[in-house]
Amino acid sequence: MNSTHAAKMTNYVTALHALKEDGRLRCLKPRAGVDFSSNDYLALASAPRMKMAVVSALEAGTPVGAGGSRLLRGNCEEHESLEAKAAQFFGAETALFFSGGYFANFAVLTTLPQRGDFLVLDSLVHASIHEGARAGRAEFRISAHNDPQSVEDTIRDWRAKGGTGRVWIVAESLYSMDGDFAPLKHLVALADRYDAFLIVDEAHATGVYGEQGRGLTAPYEGRENLVVVHTCGKALGAAGALVTGTRVLRDFLVNRCRPFIFATAPPPLTAVAVREALSILREEPERQQRLAKLVAFTHREIVVRGRSSPSNSQVVPYVVGDNSRAMRLASAMQARGFDIRGIRPPTVPAGTARLRISLTLNVREDDVSDMLDALVEETWSDSR
Repeated sequence: MNSTHAAKMTNYVTALHALKEDGRLRCLKPRAGVDFSSNDYLALASAPRMKMAVVSALEAGTPVGAGGSRLLRGNCEEHESLEAKAAQFFGAETALFFSGGYFANFAVLTTLPQRGDFLVLDSLVHASIHEGARAGRAEFRISAHNDPQSVEDTIRDWRAKGGTGRVWIVAESLYSMDGDFAPLKHLVALADRYDAFLIVDEAHATGVYGEQGRGLTAPYEGRENLVVVHTCGKALGAAGALVTGTRVLRDFLVNRCRPFIFATAPPPLTAVAVREALSILREEPERQQRLAKLVAFTHREIVVRGRSSPSNSQVVPYVVGDNSRAMRLASAMQARGFDIRGIRPPTVPAGTARLRISLTLNVREDDVSDMLDALVEETWSDSR
């Protein structure tokens, strides 16, 4: 590297060095060991039915790529078929398919709330929601995590200071790093009380919770003031995201959403895979039941080993605190054959670095027991 080129890289090298010193330097690692890190909760990513659906679609002539945006030639029958089935499955008036959950959240937050409106974001919502709020037209503030009173106080304060636009409350139904659930019943009531919209990211609940895996918003789908993002790359085993809501809001997204208008449509084959995943949810309820049993078993086993269970979902945080220690524990667990990853700020708040243990149907109860035993041993060893 010549001196001129090195000078151009100085700022980046300095920033990377600072991350390393703080124990936050990231790198890409191949998958290896028993799966305790993926979001493939129902093991659909490699399910034979999913593979067969894609193979059959290819043999029938479904193209690999869409070839353009949905408003050009990229609007394929596979997209429309999926959206119709998704709307019926989730109980919504309509659905619109995006290429990913991050993309969908960003698209919704930068399109639907208008100038003069007001967004109230739970403090632990996904980065894509924060980015969408920052890039959008509406003013926004952060409320305390899972605290309906904080949401209401924030709305009242904004109104008292002259705010007159529409209010948008934004939450996740199941938080991906703490594994806890949003107080949806209270948030729905607040949305009604303040004539507000409620946007819910169901990324980690779709497929896992609700009747036939319809998610935690299932009792509320179809309401005029509800917009839901159902991510398809986690429990549904594929990729993309479905935004459900009213036809008016869907039409507005189609006409005004720049991430939708100016992006190549999701691959038609992905739409086929997601459609098959919805069929599997309906026809194979035992997957959801087996996962619920595994989750309950895991939390019982945690208590047996003398620790309090930090959540009651398939996302189990093991908070360590120190960045470097969290990564040492993760490396030790990986060396013992368990694919568990360390999570550090800014993904989680400073001082709460952790191991994120994900429960999926890719593991058995024996795997869970062995993993927990290893975790106890490695924690003790690291603390000496």
